[in-house]
Amino acid sequence: MRNLWIFISRYNAFFLFIIFFTIGLYLTVKNNSYQRSVTLNSTNEVVGTAYERLNVFKRYLNLGMVNDSLAAENAKLKSKLLSLTTVDTAKDVKVVDTLTNQDYTYLAAKVIKNSITLRNNIMTINKGSVDGIKAGMAVIAPQKGVVGFIRDVSEHLATIQSLLHKDTKISVTLKKNNALGSLVWGDGNFDVKKAFIKEVPNHIKMYVGDTVVTSGFASFPKGILVGRISKPNVATNDNFLSGELNLFTDFSTLQYVYVVKYKKAEEQKALEGIAKPNE
Repeated sequence: MRNLWIFISRYNAFFLFIIFFTIGLYLTVKNNSYQRSVTLNSTNEVVGTAYERLNVFKRYLNLGMVNDSLAAENAKLKSKLLSLTTVDTAKDVKVVDTLTNQDYTYLAAKVIKNSITLRNNIMTINKGSVDGIKAGMAVIAPQKGVVGFIRDVSEHLATIQSLLHKDTKISVTLKKNNALGSLVWGDGNFDVKKAFIKEVPNHIKMYVGDTVVTSGFASFPKGILVGRISKPNVATNDNFLSGELNLFTDFSTLQYVYVVKYKKAEEQKALEGIAKPNE
């Protein structure tokens, strides 16, 4: 306290100047309309600028929530768009593949962990069993392209066996002629932007730029874009052809994905389980 009084007494002239200057400024603004209007306008401008910057900061903090909301809304819109081909319009998030009579719905999920540099890459998303996620469900990218399959599921999280995994194999076709093939990754070249289509009948001719899509024979709906052929017609020793393709999915930038829920998955699995191999 003693030091405070010493400080005040030493600089008392400065403090008196501040006090009298403030009083004078207040009286000038209060008793003169022009100075009052100028002061109010300046104050409003400063306060407005401060609020604007504060709102920008708040919007930045809320970007994660906004992105989650937009991803969920996009999933609903994607389902509605595809459902235009069906007669049943009562369910707004129902997709019917009219060729195979399969029903699909989409669930948006946020990627919270992703690897792309390993031989067997796994992703983690923020949806789990409470959201209806089950092992084996297909996963696609928000814009276009396949991502992989659901692997393991907990209550609130799930892992995805990425397409960038040696054990991932997806049934695909050439869009122009529906020729069947199998999509795999790697084969000695672990480029995150490339994959291979294999087991294409050798009488089928592939060309650079041909579009590869999902066949609809697995958990993926038919016609999901996969990639474009970059190196076609590579002969193999089993009377089939293979080709290299550039993937549409950019795994290095994935932040959101869509989990594809196939309505008849359990029914199909149970039915196909009745038949025994080699019968």
